[in-house]
Amino acid sequence: MPSEIEQLYETDFYAWTRVQAKELRRLARARWNGPLDLKHLAIEVADMGSEVLHGMESQLERIIEHLLKLQHSPAEEPRAGWKASVRQARREIGRRMTPTLARKLRRSLPRHWAAGRDEARQALLDHGEAEAADRVPETCPYEFDQLLALDWYPQPPAA
Repeated sequence: MPSEIEQLYETDFYAWTRVQAKELRRLARARWNGPLDLKHLAIEVADMGSEVLHGMESQLERIIEHLLKLQHSPAEEPRAGWKASVRQARREIGRRMTPTLARKLRRSLPRHWAAGRDEARQALLDHGEAEAADRVPETCPYEFDQLLALDWYPQPPAA
């Protein structure tokens, strides 16, 4: 039967990296006399978890950007590509999602909303869709679960 820490590795890699980095730092402070570079190992283990989180944050911002373009742009041609991008980002997040990462992403949603919103607005402006850019809301109208649901998309603009 796997230990608690082995189970955490399997179920919540991000949380595991945090626990392991903390323990490595504790050993370094206790002046453990072994052949390991505990200080740098702690940094590297923490960075592995951070990279997973940053990748998911980037995918969340991509989802927000493309959902906003789907909802507000009248353009027909790029819609299939935006939907494909949203599906790919949702699947990538789904493969890596853990309870700890879900809590972190939920808490940081306003920051990712702002980044995704800015990208969507700029893309709309770059394509001469100033009216669509002006319709993009300041605050997130989507639920966190909607952003990650494989089959949910906002309604396109009325023709």
